[in-house]
Amino acid sequence: MTENISAISSNELLLVMASISVLGIIGAYIGEKLKIPDVVIYLLFGVAFGPTFFNLVNINSFPVANELILTFGSAFILYEGGSEIKLKILNKVKITVLLLSSLGVFLTAAIIGVSSNAILNLPIQTSILLGAIVASTDPASLIPVFKQVKIQNTLKQTIISESAFNDAFGAILFTSVLASITLSQKSSLLETSMQLVFMILIGLLVGTGVALIGTALASTKIYGIFGKYEAIMSLAVVIFSYEISERLGGSGYMSVFIAGLVTGNKKLFNLWIEDDIYIEGVHFRETIATIARMSIFIVLGTHLDLNSLVKYGWKAFLIALILIFIARPIVVIICTSLDIKAKWSKNEKLFMMWVRETGVIPAALSGIVVSNKIPGYEIISSTVFMCIVITLLVQASTTGIVAKKLNVLED
Repeated sequence: MTENISAISSNELLLVMASISVLGIIGAYIGEKLKIPDVVIYLLFGVAFGPTFFNLVNINSFPVANELILTFGSAFILYEGGSEIKLKILNKVKITVLLLSSLGVFLTAAIIGVSSNAILNLPIQTSILLGAIVASTDPASLIPVFKQVKIQNTLKQTIISESAFNDAFGAILFTSVLASITLSQKSSLLETSMQLVFMILIGLLVGTGVALIGTALASTKIYGIFGKYEAIMSLAVVIFSYEISERLGGSGYMSVFIAGLVTGNKKLFNLWIEDDIYIEGVHFRETIATIARMSIFIVLGTHLDLNSLVKYGWKAFLIALILIFIARPIVVIICTSLDIKAKWSKNEKLFMMWVRETGVIPAALSGIVVSNKIPGYEIISSTVFMCIVITLLVQASTTGIVAKKLNVLED
């Protein structure tokens, strides 16, 4: 009897995964034709084909698969985001990037936290948790946009670097706040700060170590015995980076991001791979990242409680406006002003203020909150959904227009 139930469950899970894949492909096609971000279509498909309406995709029945999609998907996308960053360019604007991705995350979380406490009547810890979720920008949405809109290289690398780094910082802050809520522990500011530093350090060390080992084994060096399997090796690097870091008490998200950063700049470590193998690996990783994006946003859509969205919709909309027009400008003004050497122009600062799409990592973190039924999860899910839809529809769709008006396009 147990075997029959397991077989039925496995078959249903396969159908759910196949349905997500098909919906993802259709959503990508529609997004391309309508020239709007595909993740918006994925979200709407998740709502339409989830438990709320057609119930074709009900991932809640498979909690392990749900966690796998959210955890591995977000980890792999962070790895890809890290690999896009070039350290030579990053070195020129490192202070701005560091400030935006650390201080900027904490400022955004604080502003949204206070606003959520006042507008949504959430407890302060839960409000800060919501702030930590939406504080990150989205490399998975930014990178495709910047492939179409040719922004000045230094400005582009700064924004992409910030989005990748602040995903890691946002995930770390989220993990810390979530632990204090679920474990009912009240930590002092010093204890929380020390915990964050420890998580970051472990993530840095583990990510660097695992990436160097994996890249070396797939390189052209004499010890590069797995050169033909460089693409598959990237999966192992992501999984081992995340899991080892988490088990040592570090940040798995920081670890995979650093692993991607090391892998993407392997030449600085005197490590090389053959061109044809490199191209094969790029295609492989882009495919996995695309599947991860599809799955995360469709799953997030299935988690949405439509009644909660209707109930808290206008309040969630107000939080989204505060995020775009208050929190982000304050963060950019403060962080860029502290980096005197970068000499950012007024137009470059304005462009940074506008480009701050909320996307994959906030979606994944929101999914974790919903899966764990954290008090206030319906409000959090609705607000994150609103922030994602508005920032992607309004900001991502107008990046080219804003860049042209501000004269920050590449010559």
